[in-house]
Amino acid sequence: MQIKTIATKFAAMLIAIGAVGQVAAQKAPLYLKMAPLEQYLMDRNAEIALARSAAPDSISRDADVMVLGRNGYEKAVSGKNGFVCMVDRSWASPPEDSGFWNPTLRGPICFNPPAARSLLPRTYERTKLMLSGKTKEQMVSVIKAAIESKKLPGMEPGAMCYMLSKQGILNERDGHWHPHLMFFFSQATPPAWGADLDGSGVYAFNDKWEHLTTYLVPVRKWSDGTLDQ
Repeated sequence: MQIKTIATKFAAMLIAIGAVGQVAAQKAPLYLKMAPLEQYLMDRNAEIALARSAAPDSISRDADVMVLGRNGYEKAVSGKNGFVCMVDRSWASPPEDSGFWNPTLRGPICFNPPAARSLLPRTYERTKLMLSGKTKEQMVSVIKAAIESKKLPGMEPGAMCYMLSKQGILNERDGHWHPHLMFFFSQATPPAWGADLDGSGVYAFNDKWEHLTTYLVPVRKWSDGTLDQ
């Protein structure tokens, strides 16, 4: 199956940026409410290793590593290069996605310093809201208001992340999908990158309520250096 076909089907469940493909979503089970918290938690050492698998060792070995606790993400490892690696959970998906509460999803992701400063605060706040028992509608309202009031920042220039792990589960149909990079902008214009055009190799997702445009670029190699087959 060509990458573009897979990307179209998978788009909406893509965790670092949060989008799910309609075909995959239609075939996935419905998750109508949050599962018991224990199902989203991981062994701490296993989560650290999974988070670091998002990027090459040259980056992830010196990155901060965050792990999910009972009240939100907590720093497990202090790094020195400004990158932050973590494992996204299902609520990184769009609120309308059928897998929003799927406790099996794991999205290893490693943010560069601009993304760590500008995108990660949204992830942390969204996670705290979800773990505190807020509804999806309440979460959207709080995050949207915080962005519009600039309590949560817009995207810094150069904000991007690595998603190069073979070990993630980004949706139930496609597993870890393909290794890829994502670039984040505050409500950009996808045609400016030629996104979603035949042969461009660039895909775009617009989350208008979050004033966020994410460009996705598949790459050839996983974080361990092996080629994507």
